[in-house]
Amino acid sequence: MQRYPRLQAQLTYRINRPRILDWWDEILRAAGSLTLGWVTASLLVQKLQAYPQQNALARALQEYGRLVRTLHIIRWYAHTEDRRRIMRQLNKGEALHDLRAAVVIANKGHLRHPRGEHLAHQASCLNLVTNAVIVWNTVYMAAVVEQLKQEGYPVQESDLAHIWPTRYAHINVYGKYHFNLDEARRRQGLRPLRQPGRKES
Repeated sequence: MQRYPRLQAQLTYRINRPRILDWWDEILRAAGSLTLGWVTASLLVQKLQAYPQQNALARALQEYGRLVRTLHIIRWYAHTEDRRRIMRQLNKGEALHDLRAAVVIANKGHLRHPRGEHLAHQASCLNLVTNAVIVWNTVYMAAVVEQLKQEGYPVQESDLAHIWPTRYAHINVYGKYHFNLDEARRRQGLRPLRQPGRKES
């Protein structure tokens, strides 16, 4: 760490290599059991935590986890494109959380039910509405991109990686909705796209 003083704040621990190497066969056996489905991750963690004191395999797994985290930090600093990719994924995750918070308007966005069954129903409804918004946005965003291409606007595929269908400013979560199923069945194609600068009649 003396050779890399700027990383000292992030890398504060020296890996105990013998602890990993001495238990490498057991680590591989545990990983193989998880991969083959012989044991679930929750059961493995439960067994590792069942002892009054941490067992040697648990400490070896923790040490290996520190090694993986160290490699991740090194890649983070070394590769600019990896940092951008990870930040895009983080931003998409935050946008999804924002959409869920906007859709849930009761109880200030908190899922409050004393029973697990009601809580599961509320969470399932939230997932359904969230997915409906994402599907709607995806379909119409694809239509907009296609129309822009047909009109001769330059659309770069690399730019499309920076947009995601979790927008909700156009959704009115308050008020009443009327669903005409007969009209929906008769409708052909998508609704007309809005034209920028033109007022809706």
